[in-house]
Amino acid sequence: MQAFSLSRKEMSALLLSLTEKSDRNTLSILQDAWAKFHQEEVRKGMSLTAFLSTDIPPIMQKMIKGTKINGLSLADIAALGQLIEYSTLSATAMQNWVKRDFKEYLGSPRLGRKYSVNQAALLFIIDDLKSALDFESIRQLFRILFLAPERDDDDLVEPAELYFGYAELIEDMKRSPVLQAQGIAERSASKQYSWKTDSTLKGAMDKMMDKLTHLNPSEKDAVRNMLMIAAISVQTCYFQSLARQYCNAALFLDF
Repeated sequence: MQAFSLSRKEMSALLLSLTEKSDRNTLSILQDAWAKFHQEEVRKGMSLTAFLSTDIPPIMQKMIKGTKINGLSLADIAALGQLIEYSTLSATAMQNWVKRDFKEYLGSPRLGRKYSVNQAALLFIIDDLKSALDFESIRQLFRILFLAPERDDDDLVEPAELYFGYAELIEDMKRSPVLQAQGIAERSASKQYSWKTDSTLKGAMDKMMDKLTHLNPSEKDAVRNMLMIAAISVQTCYFQSLARQYCNAALFLDF
């Protein structure tokens, strides 16, 4: 069976579609994500055969059927996390984060025995950041963005919106040859690189920051910094995944 794969932008859009803050349909997000990897089959009229060979986790089956999702269990979040490209999220790791490492920020399930969309997004964010940062550094960043852990109404930005923000930034960088070429040129030309002087990255982030009209300048700087840190951490995830693939290939083909 072929695994269903989602980019972080697709996953963040999927999470937001489960809330009232998105006008996108959950099913259409999944359909677009699947079709992206099966263009040839769709063109040849072989969509059914291709879909039947795709592994669909139970939580996604509920979404496809249009079942209302009232919260997510840790098993649901782990199943979704395993669909994210370059991710190594596991249910065991999440249990440790919830019960110990990030208990003050994740807390107990918000929706009965299930976790909210923001809690799920926070788990995905932790998984991304841990590839480049230690847990104490991540907690310090969370204190800047989420202020009092026991309250949600004082957050500079909701976790689900933060996740979508840096996921969108990553996609802008990936799909824009101009952004990539200019960014590389400017970074190589400067001995002391700063994203704040990188016009291409700054422009991409400013576009997103314009949506956060409730923040003052210093608060916007805090969110900008977090977006950049998270985007770089995801690039670290990619290179770690690539290294594992090459290592596995080298070991397997040694005959």
